[in-house]
Amino acid sequence: MDISTEAQPALRGRTISLLLVDDHPVVRKGTRELLEGESDLRVVGEADSGQSAVLRARELRPDVILMDVSMPGMNGIEATKLIKAERPGVGVLVLTSYDDDAYVFALLEAGAAGYLLKNAGEEELLGAVRAVAAGESALTPAVARKVLTRFSAQSSPSPVDESLSPRELEVLRIAATGRTNKEIARDLDISPRTVQVHLANIFSKLDVGSRTEAVLYGIKRGWIDIGTVE
Repeated sequence: MDISTEAQPALRGRTISLLLVDDHPVVRKGTRELLEGESDLRVVGEADSGQSAVLRARELRPDVILMDVSMPGMNGIEATKLIKAERPGVGVLVLTSYDDDAYVFALLEAGAAGYLLKNAGEEELLGAVRAVAAGESALTPAVARKVLTRFSAQSSPSPVDESLSPRELEVLRIAATGRTNKEIARDLDISPRTVQVHLANIFSKLDVGSRTEAVLYGIKRGWIDIGTVE
């Protein structure tokens, strides 16, 4: 579940639309300038509060939302919950100064696909945006391990959703180890494109928008053994 910077074939030739959510104008300005310096990224709007983020997400329907945590009124956690309830497929990438575990767990529980600190490097941020847009995870390995351990402890074993095929369940379990699509393809002796199709089917069947959400869904239901996650 680590941040992947490898090229995403599904995104080639497509512009990723972005909504920036932060109550500090200077932060939004700097982030916008960085993102719009990339030919495949386009900022379609900004919001300075959780309430505004929900409204702007509904109006603009961006591919990815960069979400701050602490804002006046509605915070990023509540905004993420509401946005994901309306649009499960949108990718929410948290960009914050807070690295407290409680915030990490709450945001991922709310449906965020990734969590990045504001002191991250430019390439790390750009890679995370593209990863989230492609349905990939955008968590550092250390954060990913803590998250998986936490949610595994809360799991309550239940039958695997019959809508998932054996191959889809296999892909989901390997995805939990943090392997990229290319690595999953190599493990299963299938093409990366086939892996993408399997993941897209998994997201649709589980009504989630990212690999992070799908893996957490499986872990909380006891489908994935945390001991197999490297």
